[in-house]
Amino acid sequence: MNRIYHISNKQNENIPPPKKLDFKCKKDATINSLFEVEHFLCHMDQLFNYIKLYHILK
Repeated sequence: MNRIYHISNKQNENIPPPKKLDFKCKKDATINSLFEVEHFLCHMDQLFNYIKLYHILK
């Protein structure tokens, strides 16, 4: 009892072709995100100081 569903060619023609990757844009986005991570990790000690100060003042 296998049922075979037929997809018409009209539906297949409406599928857009895959987009090409823009490596320059991807590279810039990757560099920016790495800078954000580095900034966060370098300022982790300030975060701990703020948390300690919050607990003291609480």
